[in-house]
Amino acid sequence: MAKLLITDDAAFMRMVLKKIVIDAGYEVVGEAANGQEAVDLYNEHKPDLVTMDITMPEMNGIDALKKIKEINPNAKVVMCSAMGQQNMVVDAIQQGAIDFIVKPFDEVRIKEALEKALAK
Repeated sequence: MAKLLITDDAAFMRMVLKKIVIDAGYEVVGEAANGQEAVDLYNEHKPDLVTMDITMPEMNGIDALKKIKEINPNAKVVMCSAMGQQNMVVDAIQQGAIDFIVKPFDEVRIKEALEKALAK
């Protein structure tokens, strides 16, 4: 069972995503409300995959992605973005994110993105 770290500054979004990934058979090893928490929890749990919101307080998702990639260049990160953040998504992919999912979350698309990321 793959271990996931969910990162989003909105508790409701973390809850929705957590339910979808648990129902899909994944284990959630941590939840982060900002990029710095994500980096700290990544260090602690070494998850197989991280879902990363782009826009967050303290440290945004792109900066957290860069830090996680410094810790582990093979880290698998799927970005989560709201509509209208295409430029940031492109930047995230260039920084090493494997895929992205758009809010509001579509359960089928999330499962596809996670499977694709874990297959790499």
